[in-house]
This record gives sequence, C-alpha cells and structure tokens, in this order.
Amino acid sequence: MSSKSIFFASDFHLGAAGRLPSAERERLLLRWFDHVAPQAEEIFLVGDLFDFWFEYRHAMPKGHTRFLGKLADLSDAGIPLHFFTGNHDMWIFRYFEEELGIKTYRQPIIRELQGKTCFMGHGDGLGPGDYGYKFLKKVFAHPLCQWAFARLHPNFGIGLANYWSGKSRSVNPPESEFLGPEKEWLLIYAEEKLQQLPQTDYFIFGHRHLPIDYTLKNGRSRYINLGEWLHYNSYAELHEGEITVRFFENEQGKVFGSLGG
Repeated sequence: MSSKSIFFASDFHLGAAGRLPSAERERLLLRWFDHVAPQAEEIFLVGDLFDFWFEYRHAMPKGHTRFLGKLADLSDAGIPLHFFTGNHDMWIFRYFEEELGIKTYRQPIIRELQGKTCFMGHGDGLGPGDYGYKFLKKVFAHPLCQWAFARLHPNFGIGLANYWSGKSRSVNPPESEFLGPEKEWLLIYAEEKLQQLPQTDYFIFGHRHLPIDYTLKNGRSRYINLGEWLHYNSYAELHEGEITVRFFENEQGKVFGSLGG
C-alpha cells in the first residue's frame, strides 16, 4: 500500500465572502496545496470551487489566477487531480481537462483507493426531497439553456449569475448543526446506496458545508462530508486505507457525526 495520502476537499466558493475575503481564502488554499502536495498520491476536488463559473468559448470569468496557476503546477508535477462539478460551477465544460489536465466528472463515481471502495460526488441533487433544485439542475444542465446563457455578454451574464449565486447560499454564520440520521439527506442517500453497493467503504461528498464523519448502519461503512472553506477549512485525508477529516489553519475545527460527536 502506498505510503502517500489521497486528499479530498470541496466548497471553496472562490468569489464569495466568508470568514476571510475571497482573495485571502485563495492564498490560504495555495498554502494548503503546498502543504499536501509533497505527500499527495492524488487530489480530489469535490465541487463548488468557485461561487460561480461559466465557461464561454473564448472567455473565462475574471479572477482566481493564482488558484488556477497552482492547479496547473500540481498537474504539471505529475499529481493526478480530479474535479467534480458542483451546483455553483456546473458550467465548467472542457477548460479543466484541456488547459489544466484535470479529469472532470459530472456524476458520482466509484473508485478503488488504497484498497477501499469509495463512492464520491459533490452531493447536490442526491437524497430525498429538494425537488425544486433537482428540476432547476436539469434545466441548467440542458444544452439549450447553456447555449442561451452563452449568448449574454459576460458583463451582464456573469454579473447576473453572481447575484443569484449569492442569494442561493448564506455564508454567515456557518452551518453548525448535525441534523441526525433521519434528516441528513446525504446520509440517507448513503444508507440507501449501501443496499445496492454493500462493498462500499466510504461515501465522500461536499455540498453540505458541515464536516461530518458518520458510521453507517452496517457498522463498517462511513459517510464523510468534506465541509467547506468559507469558515471551516476542512478536508479529508486517506492514508493507508483510513480516512480522517482534518482542518487547515483552524484549531477550532470540529467534526460532526457519530465519530465526531
């Protein structure tokens, strides 16, 4: 088994204000990448890296230059990078793959990592309820909708999208309550999926904005939520087959769930 680690992180929401302004959070993320890169076997970025992104054919949203450059450096150094589109950056199309060499996924995947079976995805649209969002996601993913938005001038289109992106998510205060196994919709989804995929060791998601490590009903498999970087600076590390939720430059970080309290 590899002596290196596999890292997972999500919900950076670059472009949005949180505990730190976006530019400071970008520099924080660069320090985190420098921290994990020497020991990284692979890095999985599990969605909502940006608070909004729309990939025009000949233009891209302003900003995040240092962040994108760091991803390019890591990719050029031979570290395999993987990206799952989230609900805030679902309109990333080919840029990450063609310019940065980062494999892009639009649906959850199953991978064997360090001898463990991992089910991974951003998490939006999974589990019970939230039918309004699930309908909107289908609309936004439709090629006609994407074509129509691309007809808007970026000054207007990106400004409009940034406004609605901010309206859809509160960044203050942070999520701070674990709702329990009957109400955590991604936990419910993991339990249901486990019936179909009983060999799964870890279900790894973002989207929930709460660092969670919860042992499922079979007593072996675990639901991991990666939290976010608006307040928590949380991520997960898989080392020698054991996954741990950690915090970067945040000594007050707390993991919620059956393992975290």
